[in-house]
Amino acid sequence: MTDSAPAAPTERIEAIDTIRGLALLGILIINILAFGLPFRAVFDPTVDGATTGIDFAAYFTMGFVFEGAMRALFSMLFGAGIAMLAASGKGAAIHYRRQLLLLGFGVIDAFVLLWMGDILVPYALAGMVLYVARNWRPRNLFIAAGIVFAYLVICYAGFYAMLTVVPEQADAVQVRLDAGETVSSEEQAMLDGWRELEVNVEPTPALLERERLRFQGTYWQSVAANAAEVVGLYVFALPYFIIWDAIACMLLGMALFKIGFLTGKRSQRFYVATAMLGIGVGLAVNGFEMVMKIATDYAYEWVSGASVPTNDLGRVCMALGFVSLVMIANARGYFARLRRWLAAVGRMALSNYILQSIFGLVIFHDMGFGLWNDLDRHQLYYVVFGQWAAMIAFSVWWLKRYRFGPLEWLWRTLTYGRRQPMSIS
Repeated sequence: MTDSAPAAPTERIEAIDTIRGLALLGILIINILAFGLPFRAVFDPTVDGATTGIDFAAYFTMGFVFEGAMRALFSMLFGAGIAMLAASGKGAAIHYRRQLLLLGFGVIDAFVLLWMGDILVPYALAGMVLYVARNWRPRNLFIAAGIVFAYLVICYAGFYAMLTVVPEQADAVQVRLDAGETVSSEEQAMLDGWRELEVNVEPTPALLERERLRFQGTYWQSVAANAAEVVGLYVFALPYFIIWDAIACMLLGMALFKIGFLTGKRSQRFYVATAMLGIGVGLAVNGFEMVMKIATDYAYEWVSGASVPTNDLGRVCMALGFVSLVMIANARGYFARLRRWLAAVGRMALSNYILQSIFGLVIFHDMGFGLWNDLDRHQLYYVVFGQWAAMIAFSVWWLKRYRFGPLEWLWRTLTYGRRQPMSIS
């Protein structure tokens, strides 16, 4: 008979909790831009004028070191969690119940807490798909991850090619139409398709107003405006990019868990080599991308967020490097207090992730302090440091008194169909 109860705190793998805490805090480095500035500023510094001075330094540093890496790390750990649950023998019913509940948390996060960048919905959907891979051998998981990454590269490369060729062709067709000439149905379709995509480069006044209402309208105006944005993402980006991005990293995480990479079971020499190689390659790729963005004056094909073919190579290599650094610190006893803090945040990852959305509402929406689009890019990182301190303090304080974080307790109680013990005894 399998154990139908969640893992006790003493059964948890501290290394994974530490990495999860690092990833949870780290994703705020990029997400804060979507909370505090127009969404396009996440990738394009011209939107908020962060092309000179200290704001450019913030843009360059975060893009060079962190952009995408923490999300990749978070996804890998979610995949590792699927492999861990499968290894416990708790079965399909528990797995799918967990994913459905996570989907519910994600829907609340996206539509009620107004966080259009929510990752819980795609994670839950990807988790449902990946149950079939739970018992695959590491080699097959690596191959599957490679195939999905290859698909993403093809998509990004195709989008890049389209952004560099189609605008010129569309303008030529428009000139002919303006001159009263007849164009083919293919040319008209190409022009219509570009006009639909062009609003992402130069948003219409209606789209800009909808984005403003997400933060500066009444709550119900914000709900409606945000829902339109989120549904657009679910229809046009989720099935083609977002879910495959999650699946690729989750497959990789499942493989890395099974070979002991995420649990500290590899040799120190292996982790040192991986840290050097991962961070070296990651910084080289990220540096190349940053140079191209600057050299092209932030051309849309370089700052769209979905058209740089090397994107996954840089961020995944950086993620592997960060994992290796944590494992080295664990083995050598470095930064013991910091690692305990990160592990506490990691044990309460769901609670802290939702807390970030609540902070976003309180700090940036007009219902709270109303600071949306009021702070410079570098000033947003003061907010990040404050949130980090709050989440660490809250997590450490809570876990001295209780077995699980508040949402973790709710998630487990609903998953297992019975009230879980909360107090430490």
